[in-house]
Amino acid sequence: MRRRECLLASFGLWGCRQASTLPELGSIPPFEFMDEEGKAFGSSQLKGKIWVADFFFTNCPGPCPRMSNQLQRVQTETTKMPHVHLVSITVDPDRDTSATLKQYARRFKADPARWTFLTGRKDLIRNLMSESFYLGYADTMQEHSTRFVLVDRNMKIRGFYDSFAKDGIDKLIEDIRELHDLA
Repeated sequence: MRRRECLLASFGLWGCRQASTLPELGSIPPFEFMDEEGKAFGSSQLKGKIWVADFFFTNCPGPCPRMSNQLQRVQTETTKMPHVHLVSITVDPDRDTSATLKQYARRFKADPARWTFLTGRKDLIRNLMSESFYLGYADTMQEHSTRFVLVDRNMKIRGFYDSFAKDGIDKLIEDIRELHDLA
């Protein structure tokens, strides 16, 4: 059947498009928070993009700086993929204001056109983290997952990546490329 579709495509009668090998693991519902510039930013700005999400906080003494370094690498490796976006959502919105997030973004050389830092209501962030991204629920927000989540252009979760695994970032970049090449 696939061969027939491709033959028809060569005559302009049928679209021949390769499907991703990545599973669909869930859907991200509409959301909106405030970015590092103090502007509303959410799912409507991400629709049609491939994006990677993580949850962090700026005064984290543990894994967050390393996670942000890893995302900086993803930003560099995907420079020639303009439809790839990174989204870091604070789990400490009481302290992580837009101004604080802006300073943090500078520290990690985040390209504001490609990497957005978000803050908002704690209950909404907690719900998004646990119910939509499936990253668990902890008694304190600072007990958060160190996994990255890959989301496709249709707001479908396509993978979870351990930010500390030796090959986790390589696999994430490989999967981003796969989704990008389908466009």
